[in-house]
Amino acid sequence: MTRIAFIGLGNMGTPMAGNLVKAGYTVAGYDLVPANLERAVARGVTAAASAATAADGADAVITMLPAGKDTIAVYEMKDVLAAAAGGAVLVDCSTIDVASARRAHELAALAGRLSLDCPVSGGVAGAEAATLTLMAGGSAEAFEKARPVLEKMSRKLVHCGEPGAGQAAKICNNMILGISMLGVCEGFNLADKLGLSRQALFDVASTSSGQCWAMTSYCPVPGPVPASPANHGYKPGFSAALMLKDLGLAQEAARASGVATPMGAEAAQLYQLFVAAGNSGADFSGIIELLRGKTRPA
Repeated sequence: MTRIAFIGLGNMGTPMAGNLVKAGYTVAGYDLVPANLERAVARGVTAAASAATAADGADAVITMLPAGKDTIAVYEMKDVLAAAAGGAVLVDCSTIDVASARRAHELAALAGRLSLDCPVSGGVAGAEAATLTLMAGGSAEAFEKARPVLEKMSRKLVHCGEPGAGQAAKICNNMILGISMLGVCEGFNLADKLGLSRQALFDVASTSSGQCWAMTSYCPVPGPVPASPANHGYKPGFSAALMLKDLGLAQEAARASGVATPMGAEAAQLYQLFVAAGNSGADFSGIIELLRGKTRPA
């Protein structure tokens, strides 16, 4: 497997494609936004005039797109699926709803193609450093075929199960993240009011029962974690708009499954308020300012 098509070259897709170039693959890329394609070309990706042109002769076709409808649109393009090399595997790294992911698998199967739904976690920093966690749904055959390529973009690669299982893992994980970030924010806000220093709370909670990723890697207040967005004006990172999208997908899945997720629902409502206040492009950890009664992150 040497030729890769990469369709969708936004903030995540471009560094992921660039890492495949660094790993020695020939990568043809396509994006509807010319500026995105230009940034990918600067990383060694070959620009393609269309999705079908990018897929021509490719051993793997990777999509990284905004929504389920976008993934389905590509998988419904018969010229794209037909253009790939014999035995090619289709890998959708987008974060989309489970129903759309399963439909994409069906379309791939109708075209005689192996496929994976394989969303990612780790944000832009993880995409740049090739330290993403990738969670895959699909057949064992498809997973093993795509593994050498996926390993070049990730630090952790997990086969979660059958079609749709990767998306299920992603939305469950990000619902947990959204809820836990709100808890960490509330803890620091209370500490401020009680006169407890932020560093003291961090030193205690990061090594005891309050420990979580939102605390130790993405602390929402300036100081304790130098690399966190809080120390960089809440520049994402992982934007509030993307967190809201993922929380919405989780609520959609919860309703369809008849599962009660009251904390997930509350988190979705709070992030909706934060985004509606004009913070869609801020890091999701900036919601600490909303909980303080402020409109925007400092």
